[in-house]
Amino acid sequence: MNVHDSERLSGLLESAGYVPAAPGSEADVVVFNTCAVRENADNRLYGNLGQLVPVKKGHPGMQIAVGGCLAQKDRATILDRAPWVDVVFGTNNLHRLPVLLERARHNASAQLEIAEALEVFPSSLPTRRASHHSAWVSISVGCDNTCTFCIVPSLRGRERDRRPGDVLAEVEALVGEGALEITLLGQNVNSYGRSLGDPGAFAKLLVACGRVDGLERVRFTSPHPRDFTDDVIEAMAATANVCHQLHMPLQSGSDEVLRRMRRSYRRDRYLGIVERVRAAMPDAAITTDIIVGFPGETEADFADTLDVVRQARFSGAFTFQYSPRPGTPAATMDGQIDRATVAERYARLVALQDEVSWAQNRELVGRRVELLVAEGEGRKDGATGRLSGRARDGRLVHFRVDSGVQPAPGGDPAGSGPAVRPGDVVETVVTRAAPHHLTADGPLLSYRRTRAGDAWELGRAAPVAPAGNDAPAARQAVTLGMPSVGPAAGPSRR
Repeated sequence: MNVHDSERLSGLLESAGYVPAAPGSEADVVVFNTCAVRENADNRLYGNLGQLVPVKKGHPGMQIAVGGCLAQKDRATILDRAPWVDVVFGTNNLHRLPVLLERARHNASAQLEIAEALEVFPSSLPTRRASHHSAWVSISVGCDNTCTFCIVPSLRGRERDRRPGDVLAEVEALVGEGALEITLLGQNVNSYGRSLGDPGAFAKLLVACGRVDGLERVRFTSPHPRDFTDDVIEAMAATANVCHQLHMPLQSGSDEVLRRMRRSYRRDRYLGIVERVRAAMPDAAITTDIIVGFPGETEADFADTLDVVRQARFSGAFTFQYSPRPGTPAATMDGQIDRATVAERYARLVALQDEVSWAQNRELVGRRVELLVAEGEGRKDGATGRLSGRARDGRLVHFRVDSGVQPAPGGDPAGSGPAVRPGDVVETVVTRAAPHHLTADGPLLSYRRTRAGDAWELGRAAPVAPAGNDAPAARQAVTLGMPSVGPAAGPSRR
């Protein structure tokens, strides 16, 4: 959700006349779009803000903005702790960022503006997508659940659903721009439609996406086990372009811990969903979220979690050490667990999940896979001579390009064959497995150039255009980290 919001913020700034700062240059505007789910986000924000103090002193006119969930939560605290910040805005008024930056510049004073209710649905805002071939589509914002560890509902508000026609119109527009894959986003996607008076709307939306010509892959995140119904499983199995991938948070395998978490389902229900998904789609890859060390978690409770991991056979898991968030019921619960115990349990969970993931991945060696070629997914691709892509089940596969096909960039050297580009589709055979990825070092079985690959190629060829110039601008991925603080190479805003 935050990545999607970051793309909207980038689109807003571009529409207001800003252009992305060139690599190696100092930015005139730095925007932190924050998360508040874990304590680590607080520490990282204030640490990064501190690093920018000398940069800002040496760059007159530079502005720093902080938005997102942590800004919604901390509000004026951010300006108290970091008075060099120019703008603080929340989750409900993303669209106000350009105005607030201009006001801060004009008034020479920090601007704090937090809206308590959603003012403009983010999907109506301009966007600069990080990928030509994949796109996020919000179907709802906010959350009606009351999990005791989670601060999101108090920061993003009650669930608000978009009308199906608006969602499908955005999907069709994205496909028209070259997108082959979309991911439907919501804090709880399978409660979608409840506010519209249609509890079965999510399954119907999946089926409707299957009728969008040119849309090859549909994913969604995240469903809540409480609301997961069989019509969604049927829609996933029957709709050709809906990927057999399911990310469904478990959080804990202990019924007692789930009760204290206020998760409103129990382990048997969760495992029952997993069983029905695999009965309908034997090739389904199921991933999850798990919290270790929730207040009051006993060794027996943790053993229950390990047992569910063994039974569910997750292909992967996002695992977290419990982080108390001020303002949540869990933060003041009895039975807070010492960090050493939490860390020891966490290490055991990760070791078990790696073992399960690796066993599943080894079963795929020799299997033919279709990959949507990605950009930036394989950090070692340059050194290994491989490219990377995602299989239909979401697994990351690093593959080698044979002598007849060249990796992009590199064009079309005489006699070397076409270049494989991000957004293109290849088929290959898995030759090796690791816990978190697969490798395919054999020859490509097929290679298909796509509209998404064409768009990537055109984007690389186009120069970055100053504001007011009608020339096309090259796409630059939304930066999900600290900007460069090297020597200036010219302003980023014309």
